[in-house]
Amino acid sequence: MAPVLRAHLPSIVTLVLLLSMLSLAAAGKLLVVPVDGSHWLSMREVLDRLSQKGHEVVVVAPETTLHIKPSKNFIMKRHPVPFTQEEMDLNFQAFLNVPFEEGSFLERFIKVYKGMKELSVMAIATCRHLLYNKELVRYLEESKFDALFTDPVVPCGQILAEHLSIPSVFFLRGVPCGLDLKSTQCPNPISYVPRAFTEYTDHMNFPQRVKNLLFELTNYFLCDFAFQPFTELASEFLHRDVTVPELLSQGSIWLMRLDFVLDYPRPLMPNMIFIGGVHCAHKKLPQATIPAYLESMFS
Repeated sequence: MAPVLRAHLPSIVTLVLLLSMLSLAAAGKLLVVPVDGSHWLSMREVLDRLSQKGHEVVVVAPETTLHIKPSKNFIMKRHPVPFTQEEMDLNFQAFLNVPFEEGSFLERFIKVYKGMKELSVMAIATCRHLLYNKELVRYLEESKFDALFTDPVVPCGQILAEHLSIPSVFFLRGVPCGLDLKSTQCPNPISYVPRAFTEYTDHMNFPQRVKNLLFELTNYFLCDFAFQPFTELASEFLHRDVTVPELLSQGSIWLMRLDFVLDYPRPLMPNMIFIGGVHCAHKKLPQATIPAYLESMFS
């Protein structure tokens, strides 16, 4: 048996070396283009776990942010933006206060419009300063990432994924104006799916369905000014005509932070996964708030 073992020794050594490298091969190199605010608080939990699993994580973020801070669990690459911390804080706070203010639909619509316009201006400026930062983009090109992880509510990450020719993984609660449904070709019938601000359920009578249709028309207006600048920027940067729905349709995996317990059931595509429960996991609600919330849901 000894001569036989000796004859196959090189093959055995090679096999052992390959098996020992399997754990290393499982780790990947991930580029992350996050969205600030609560979007980042949820995403950070995932990045911490990925880092613990041995993956190399590189986060690209602007110098001015609300919550995106350096961490020992990932590499942070910053880029400059043309607005101050005070300007950003004021715009975000004004927009976040709108859902808690009373008023007619028209009053709330105007406030949402103004808030989205201000945030859209900052988002497009941030994206432009990222894409045209030659030194940073060169570093990203040379780093040979395996995939890009982003929240498509701001499609800048997907523009970068297209430029780098790498697959993208989306981590989201939703995209304004139903662009997530349009991009994935999911059914979204107006007769059964209530639109924002209607406060309807999936059981509507005829007048409510008509009103739901009217509310849907506002989405086209909001989406046009909110996402048209990204359409122009993407077409300019990628040197080809492209729309935001076309960009988002290239997402490889959609990790939806939804749950049928709290959201309406709807058809999904095979690459869309409801993960639920990943909402700022390190933040805890005051104990007194939970009963009041549950009572409001079922009353």
